[in-house]
Amino acid sequence: MSRTTSHRKALRRNMASSLIQYGAIRTTEAKAKELRPFVEKLITIAREGTLHARRRVIQLLQDREIFSYDETEKDFVPDDKTVVQKLFEEVAPRYVDRPGGYTRIIRLAEKRIGDGGVQVMLQLIDESSEHVEERPGGRRKKRAVKRHAAMANQTETPAEESPAEEVAEEAVAAEVAAEVAPAEEAAPVEDSAPAEEKKDDAE
Repeated sequence: MSRTTSHRKALRRNMASSLIQYGAIRTTEAKAKELRPFVEKLITIAREGTLHARRRVIQLLQDREIFSYDETEKDFVPDDKTVVQKLFEEVAPRYVDRPGGYTRIIRLAEKRIGDGGVQVMLQLIDESSEHVEERPGGRRKKRAVKRHAAMANQTETPAEESPAEEVAEEAVAAEVAAEVAPAEEAAPVEDSAPAEEKKDDAE
């Protein structure tokens, strides 16, 4: 990064403090890639929540106060919490069940004025938002969703027969019953004739 060791460490500490304080910072891609593992290491240590972990974070980060702008006084006023306190009380508890990957880098379309450097947004991942709204898709995606929904409905609910099909089935059943009834009536008459002939022969 074309800086001395002391300058690079001071830059990394200041940017990490700003990221913890505001939740997101805008910087160059090289600085974001240099800062990301350092911040994630701090969050991993802070997840322990012990006194030893707090001392390790202070050694690496060098705690500083958080200032916020007061509209009434028209000046920056120190808050009740410091950067390390916010890290241990607000930031680290959000990632208790997350095994790493606390930050993300988003590339921005705007270039830096002067040298045209690539700018990115380095931000902490918000664990409080469980559901992320999906962006609306195009025509093909909407058609595919409708097609899958229709197929699911067909597999779940059997197709109902139309009234015309029910009437046709009833008519066919009536015709079959009408054909079967005379055949059943004629069958006993044919069987009784040989029985009467046998009686005459016996007499």
